[in-house]
Amino acid sequence: MPELIRRIKPSTAMENQNSNPETNSVGPPSALTYLDPHYWDERFSSEEHYEWFKDYSHFQHLIKSNIKTSSSVLELGCGNSQLCEELYKDGIVDITCIDLSSVAVEKMQSRLLSKGYKEIKVVQADMLDLPFDSESFDVVIEKGTMDVLFVDAGDPWNPRPETVSKVVATLDGVHRVLKPDGIFISITFGQPHFRRPLFNDPKFTWSMEYNTFGDGFHYFFYILRKGKRCNEEKEDEKCSDPSISLYQDELEGEDYLFRTRIDDDED
Repeated sequence: MPELIRRIKPSTAMENQNSNPETNSVGPPSALTYLDPHYWDERFSSEEHYEWFKDYSHFQHLIKSNIKTSSSVLELGCGNSQLCEELYKDGIVDITCIDLSSVAVEKMQSRLLSKGYKEIKVVQADMLDLPFDSESFDVVIEKGTMDVLFVDAGDPWNPRPETVSKVVATLDGVHRVLKPDGIFISITFGQPHFRRPLFNDPKFTWSMEYNTFGDGFHYFFYILRKGKRCNEEKEDEKCSDPSISLYQDELEGEDYLFRTRIDDDED
């Protein structure tokens, strides 16, 4: 497996300011610590719950608009998030979660069983090499997990080839395991001008649209619909971006440094 990919997340100097009472964060000394697999095993050993990019209540309306209760769902990088539990409470019971950390997987399995959520499956797996048959899921969802691939990307306008290769490998796997009319949902800080060139690689048949959520600062909720790609000549008409505001100051928890990392890289 690529040595850099193991539950890496954007970092911040503000981690200890998270007010979630269920959180016992093991804050790293620097962003590069997120590239160390041992950090994540250690963190998940002591931390019970942490939510990246807002909790479910902030984008629940978008989930309900795009996922049917009958859908089979794959969550990439579950960590110790409550996303799968919230989906389950909303009636979506065919859920498979993966994470590369064995500690995260074991603790998630125990937590779900203790709450009686026996239908949710949790599997140790690499998002770069998904161990599932083609066309297995109606929905693939990730919340902050793909942002891991950009921690060491360099120039965000021209990311390192190694970064692009990993992102495309992840998207290849997602596209493969989605059913012909399946959707990929990506919840991220990544702005459209950075994500669009990757999502719109010619090998993929999905369309791309997005919504934003958050009070002030915007988080992005991308929806990629397999088999629905716009024709190039109609791209401007049917795939235009909504108007958004990008430069507010609603920043919290470990989201902070990823928001400011572009400026830091230029120093």
